[in-house]
Amino acid sequence: MGGVAVDTGGSGVKAPDGGWGWAVLFGCFVITGFSYAFPKAVSVFFKELIQEFGVGYSDTAWISSILLAMLYGSGPLCTILVNRFGCRPVMLVGGLLASSGMILASFSTSIIHIYLTTGVITGLGLSLNFQPSLIMLNRYFSEKRPLANGLAAAGSPVALCCLSPLGQVLQYKFGWRGGFLILGGLLLNCCVCGALMRPLVGPKKSEVAEPEKDAQPKPKPKLLDFSVFKDRGFLIYTAAAAIMVLGLFVPPVFVVSYAKELGNEDTKSALLLTILGFVDMFARPTCGVIAGLKWVRPRCVYLFSFAMIFNGITDLVGSFSKDYPALVVFCIFFGISYGMVGALQFEVLMAIVGTEKFSSAIGLVLLVEAFAVLVGPPGAGLLLDATKNYKYVFLLAGCEVVLSALVLAICNWLFIKKKPQEPDSPAKMEMAVSDAEMEMLNHAQKEEPENKDDAEGTGKAQQETVKPKDDKVKEPESSGVDSAEIDVTKKLTEENGVVVEPESSL
Repeated sequence: MGGVAVDTGGSGVKAPDGGWGWAVLFGCFVITGFSYAFPKAVSVFFKELIQEFGVGYSDTAWISSILLAMLYGSGPLCTILVNRFGCRPVMLVGGLLASSGMILASFSTSIIHIYLTTGVITGLGLSLNFQPSLIMLNRYFSEKRPLANGLAAAGSPVALCCLSPLGQVLQYKFGWRGGFLILGGLLLNCCVCGALMRPLVGPKKSEVAEPEKDAQPKPKPKLLDFSVFKDRGFLIYTAAAAIMVLGLFVPPVFVVSYAKELGNEDTKSALLLTILGFVDMFARPTCGVIAGLKWVRPRCVYLFSFAMIFNGITDLVGSFSKDYPALVVFCIFFGISYGMVGALQFEVLMAIVGTEKFSSAIGLVLLVEAFAVLVGPPGAGLLLDATKNYKYVFLLAGCEVVLSALVLAICNWLFIKKKPQEPDSPAKMEMAVSDAEMEMLNHAQKEEPENKDDAEGTGKAQQETVKPKDDKVKEPESSGVDSAEIDVTKKLTEENGVVVEPESSL
């Protein structure tokens, strides 16, 4: 689990670690920003929606919840589509769905219509973009993959810092309907990012190729590979990720309300999220560089555990904040730890399962996390209603994240042990060569005719159709051994001091 798999693309092509991969990275950066920041940007319009449809805040909050549930919960469906049609077509369709959902939402006449359009359709469209972009990033980068993951993950805080102010401007000038319509047009950029996901193509095969022996047709790839559940590393990661998600997203949701509870102004309280996002923006690529170091990368799972412990302890300490400066310090450290977790979560999963099974693995992990995302923030809200104290909300979130880190690190240490490979000695190498030579000799001898009668009969039949060009005795073609095998056999017998007389067909 702590090791790094050498990645090749779905077509068996080694990751180029550059070239067109930088264009793929840019597309993944934009898609990640839309996927994570868009549910929060939509919340800017909740006040107008409450006035328009006469509903409560809890009713409008379901818009973001449904959107996130679709983003996470449709992971297996996305995996099946990617394995069937490829990443680029799925992303193009996803971009159209994401845009169409927001455009249709601008004509809504009830809150139920917004649930179906913004929540379901746009959420599904973002999911069909987010997961394939990570799959393509994994195929294009291997050695530089930690850095690529860190840079792509930075799209989330960058987009959040841009989309939230943009949403406020659109709401002020065009209202919620005009704002939804413009955001729908903005989401068409997902199609542009999908067009950048060019599949990797392997080198052309030579026109003259040696025939393969005992060739068997390659099995068709599974649309959803459940064999990843046989991997103990994957099971440990999934369990730890589900526990982590219960508390990871709670502090950003409640920190502004916490600041208002302490008597701070609305604008001053909202500035805390800007501080958090700004720090997060630089923490993710920096952590990607650290994770790519030669000594650190084979142990990236432990770096991920450290990031979660860092995040959980930050929550525990931040629960004792009593004034605005203390909350600013909390947001700085939370931004660092949150950025580390965001940069490493998919890098660790890629290292565990490798490229071939990553599409299935991420779909199943996101499905499990979907349930945790729906339970986490509402559960914290119930705790707040019962205690009327934000301290316990942050304590609960911190304990959940720390527990996930301990599960990941301890289980990895106890159950995922890899024995160091011993270097092959010269004696072992010689023995291996001798065994290979003897195996080729036995294979050649077994394929010769078992008796002379069969050889004579075959030889006579061949003499009638094929006349030898010279008087030299030729080995029978019916023996099942072609000329290349006979040359190899003669060479091996001469080197080993063994003389094998071929049976004549005459």
